[in-house]
Amino acid sequence: MLYFARWKTVLILLTILVGILFSVPNFFTREQVASWPSWMPGRQLVLGLDLQGGAYLLYEVDRTSYQQKRLQSLEGDIRNALRQSEPRIGYTGLGIKNNSAVELRLRDTARVADARERLKDLVNPLDASMFAGAQINEFQFTISDDGLIRFSFTEDGLAQRIRSVVDQSIEVIRRRVDQLGTTEPSIQRQGEDRILVEAPGLSDPERLKAMVGQTAQMTFHLVDVNSSVQQAIQTRPPAGDLLVYSTDDPPVPYLIEATPLLTGDDLTDAQAGFDQRSNQPIVNFRFNTSGARKFARVTQANVGRPFAIVLDNEVITAPRINEPILGGAGQISGNFSVESANDLAILLRAGALPARLTIIEERTVGPGLGADSIEAGKIASVIGISAVAVFMIACYGLFGILSCVALFANMALIFGALSFLGATLTLPGIAGIVLTVGMAVDANVLIYERIREEVRAGRSAISALDAGFSRALGTILDANITTLIAAVILFYLGSGPIRGFAVTLAIGIITTVFSAFTFTRFLVAMWLRNRRPSRLPI
Repeated sequence: MLYFARWKTVLILLTILVGILFSVPNFFTREQVASWPSWMPGRQLVLGLDLQGGAYLLYEVDRTSYQQKRLQSLEGDIRNALRQSEPRIGYTGLGIKNNSAVELRLRDTARVADARERLKDLVNPLDASMFAGAQINEFQFTISDDGLIRFSFTEDGLAQRIRSVVDQSIEVIRRRVDQLGTTEPSIQRQGEDRILVEAPGLSDPERLKAMVGQTAQMTFHLVDVNSSVQQAIQTRPPAGDLLVYSTDDPPVPYLIEATPLLTGDDLTDAQAGFDQRSNQPIVNFRFNTSGARKFARVTQANVGRPFAIVLDNEVITAPRINEPILGGAGQISGNFSVESANDLAILLRAGALPARLTIIEERTVGPGLGADSIEAGKIASVIGISAVAVFMIACYGLFGILSCVALFANMALIFGALSFLGATLTLPGIAGIVLTVGMAVDANVLIYERIREEVRAGRSAISALDAGFSRALGTILDANITTLIAAVILFYLGSGPIRGFAVTLAIGIITTVFSAFTFTRFLVAMWLRNRRPSRLPI
């Protein structure tokens, strides 16, 4: 029936009103919206990278450096396994070969069985849920009768490790980029070992590159004051020491103990601040409980010795320990600006990347290109809506006008929904909206053609209208549900612009069913109640 209960009328009108209210802020500037009353919706559409400009960075995991790091860790594990338990097992030639394996040779070939037992757990079983429960080891090892032991990566183990590195890196990058204040950054996997970072509206792409690409491995080392730095430069560092340089200009060499006393994993917080005495920017940090205990023991046992804070193999600062530090907090001072101190604090809070990332593609999209895209989208939308309106009015007269009113209500609902959900509008998203304009009147065409058939069959005006709306509903739902399924699949399987298109298409389908059927039926019912025609102008 075309009759609408009062509560249905109120609900329909309220839905349209809410859609209009949430879409209105998009037609004003941010400054104007900020001055509105607090009860007015103030959320605006988030524009994507292709519309408002920004940075586009494609990173790749540095497999070579990651494999080197993992093999160095394995080398230490092998050394501990053979030497820590009694009786110790002697060996020679422990080292990394071709960045793909670790080899050593037992001194006593009679200890082969004992060595195999101690080393068998170092193959490092991995979580293999994505491999249908099959057992996957990161490493495989062989022991020959002459005592040669060789550890190497397994193909599946290395692939699983790289996938895990990418997943961890995405989370770390997300924490870093979120604290830069960018709007709706997009950080997602590309292939097996690549990460795509899009930051719409970011005015300083170089800062983004510095924040994302820095590994931020922070370690704390004691400085070796008993060995000569110059001799280490001319020859090589003593066993157990590393030669590193500071971030000063020119760099200052330091000889530090290779084994870190603490790492960035022991930190719980880092904040930029100012030194009360010099009023220079610093970074205040705080350790967790175990880190605070280790820091207290180190400072108690090494009063008077320099203590180097190293970030990615560069010494940031190397203060002297004047007294034990028991509170679990400290500060990093250096030649910081306010921005660099804040960036370092962000890096420390977000955590270190599990592997080094290298940029393989970089693009900076200017806001001018985005403005041109928006203008082109506006023109396309105006042309599309105008053409559809002319067609509907020419074909269906008064009912075509009602369809145009419903179409404008549909546009308000789409923009209101996008604003309310905080969805990102991209250039393909604009294409999705323009496509929705055409799809929106499809339902009206189906309804009106059905009404014409009923009129030709001799039905009265009310009976023809009621039959036209009710019998066309099934066809409308079938057509839109299949399209909605396609939009959902595009959203889950697509990325970037494809998702933007899928979001606007899905929202447009839902609002279209409401506006083209429910709201149009409401308008027709109001017209029918007021005019009570004997014949339909269709």
